[in-house]
Amino acid sequence: MLMIAVKNLVLTLMASLLVITAPGAMAQSTEGVAALVNDEPITTVDVRNRMRLIIASTGLTQLDPATLAQIQSQAIRGLVDETLQLQAAREYEIDVTEEEINRSIQDLADRNNTTIATIVGDLERSGVDILTLRHQLEAEIAWQVLVNGRYGSRIRISDQQIEMALERLAASASQPQYRIFELFFEIPSVNREQETVERVIAVMDQLQRGAPFPELARQYSDAPSAANGGDIGWIVASQLPPEVATILPQLMQQYAQSQGGAALSNPVRVPGGYMIVALVAARDGTTTLQYDLVQITVPASAVQPNSSAALTRALAANPTCAQADAVASRIPGSVVTPLGAIGADALLPQFSEALAPLREGGNTGVLQTAAGLQSLIVCERTIAGPGVPSRDDLESQLRGQQLSLHSRRWLRDLRRDGTVEIRD
Repeated sequence: MLMIAVKNLVLTLMASLLVITAPGAMAQSTEGVAALVNDEPITTVDVRNRMRLIIASTGLTQLDPATLAQIQSQAIRGLVDETLQLQAAREYEIDVTEEEINRSIQDLADRNNTTIATIVGDLERSGVDILTLRHQLEAEIAWQVLVNGRYGSRIRISDQQIEMALERLAASASQPQYRIFELFFEIPSVNREQETVERVIAVMDQLQRGAPFPELARQYSDAPSAANGGDIGWIVASQLPPEVATILPQLMQQYAQSQGGAALSNPVRVPGGYMIVALVAARDGTTTLQYDLVQITVPASAVQPNSSAALTRALAANPTCAQADAVASRIPGSVVTPLGAIGADALLPQFSEALAPLREGGNTGVLQTAAGLQSLIVCERTIAGPGVPSRDDLESQLRGQQLSLHSRRWLRDLRRDGTVEIRD
């Protein structure tokens, strides 16, 4: 059973957080218990350190009591979740090594174009013990290992799922693309929506004060993209929740007026929670649908009364490109021409329309053209252009989405079944 009796620590934390303290001052603090998670304590020192980490990473300088209350709430929420995750990891005897944490810190430095020494120095100047960051990363690593171990072997991404993803990419190949960052706030249960709304309002306030979107995403977002600062890369409108896609025109107008700056959305209610998105760049569609084709032609001069029927029968067996010569040998006067790689936009409309629903191994059937009777066999169908994922990348993305869904459900179960008490 989840028991939460939220009490503010703000009055006792104001003095130490409005003026960023040094690690020495932290060591002199009297340690108390801020929360119990299945009888495991989270200390007031833990909460202060996490609050300082949030403040340092978001760069906030104007800290009124309301802002501190929300930072405190997020700090406790994060620490509770991490404690639940580490408790589950211990139950399954999962240990995170120092080397794994060090690699994670190095990855963090690389993503921010800095060094570990710089990160440590910045934290120390903000009064943040490096152990606070290491604890956060330990929980993140352990949870990833745990979720992957529990659910990874159950997830099967079929060729059909990958093909459907490729079809969506193909359909959006020429559409405008948007570089999007996201913040997602999950509503844990029906009766806790107001709690989520308060989190959203607090983060919007910090954004309007100039806090960096990526840092807020790392600390507050419930989406898998939080680890990347909320960056979900270049996408088309159809890849966004419909509720968010509908506001893209307003965001584009705001982006154009900003002359290269980012456009920030208002909170948007989506299934399962709320989203805030930032549009940081836009471009015309740069991906193209490409085919590798073999063409069978019965020239107009060689067409006989039964040529069309004979070619239709041969194509009904769905011959591969390698079998095209065998097909042609049964149709007097027919010619096989490998067309190689060709973009869909370079084809005549009659051909591109016939090819649109086809996958590898399909054919257009018999087409009546000025050249005679023609048919195209699809040897390969690909999406080309900058940033286009490979089949392996798509499989990894689809797998990650399913793992993320299992992860959120499991953590929700741990919160529901655990005993969490937050004290004065």
